[in-house]
Amino acid sequence: MTFAGVDFAQPWALLLLPLAVLPLLRRRRDTLAFPTLDWLPADRAGRIAGFAGRALAVLALATTVLALAGPGTPETTVMRTGRGAEIMILMDRSRSMDAKMKPSDWRTIDPHSLLYQVDSRGEPKSAVARDLLSAFVGRRPDDRFSLMFFSAGPMHVVPFTQHDEVVQAGIRAGGMGRGLSDTNVGRALTGAIDSFEQRAYTGSRIILLVTDGGAHLDEPTRKHIREGLKAHRIALHWLYLRTLNAPELGAEESAPPPAADGDSPEAIETRNAYYAQESVPEVSLHRFFQSLPVTYRLYQADNPDDLAKAVAEVGRQQNFPLDYDERIPRQDHSRALFAVAALCCALLLVHRSLLLRSWL
Repeated sequence: MTFAGVDFAQPWALLLLPLAVLPLLRRRRDTLAFPTLDWLPADRAGRIAGFAGRALAVLALATTVLALAGPGTPETTVMRTGRGAEIMILMDRSRSMDAKMKPSDWRTIDPHSLLYQVDSRGEPKSAVARDLLSAFVGRRPDDRFSLMFFSAGPMHVVPFTQHDEVVQAGIRAGGMGRGLSDTNVGRALTGAIDSFEQRAYTGSRIILLVTDGGAHLDEPTRKHIREGLKAHRIALHWLYLRTLNAPELGAEESAPPPAADGDSPEAIETRNAYYAQESVPEVSLHRFFQSLPVTYRLYQADNPDDLAKAVAEVGRQQNFPLDYDERIPRQDHSRALFAVAALCCALLLVHRSLLLRSWL
């Protein structure tokens, strides 16, 4: 039930509102018997005190009944404009993310002892990523964030929201337990794209893929990803957490020309090496991303410092005007009314203590 911009959770309680007029009715016990008062001066203070007492009693009853009815301001949606983006954080939660990253000085370490140094000094990739993403979210109050983990399938944790404390809690929850052994990047990407399905386009959109591995995607999955990103105008950013001995992904590369009669041995060798790399999941996924009809950026991170720079670069890239609807939750006013009723009762106790109850 809504009236004058205020709704009531328990409107039936309003039927008790007529009880508030009871203090206005005179009672015999409130009258002191005396033959005549003609010789006494007018008692203006007494009249004011009597009126104040009745008013406090009426107000106490009325506010109590209104509080029981549960009044509040209905939930509303407000259009706001900020600078930022709608960012879907798609984070790998598979077991490989529990492996450790190379230390920051890994390039100066003897290659023969690098594996030992990684095991003894490195930090888990998932922990480093969570810390940096948490700081990234905290620095961008105008963005709309959504969070999804994935391993064998996508796990939608937080829908799009501007309340970063909810996103922060979801990021922290990603550190609980161990990841699964399977990773399905294709299902994760299609799930992330589908989360934009019912959302009106209001500004820059990106999917921030955070993973240490790649995948060989079948053609139906590639088609879904390609068409979904284009239809919803979503940019793709890949934070590639490179594992020790994992392939290094370069910048934009062009495919070699097709085979032709009279090719030189060098051209044949180059073409064979190019297609041989397609068997590597990370390379295959990277080349597919490069063929997408939307903006794609790769951020390769070998150590925590590289990852921090990559996250900072994502922040610099996404700072455009953004219109978004902010949901304002229902505001309950019952407590304020109960407080007013309690104050009126306290004042009534004081008023009662000052009344003359008998001539004797």
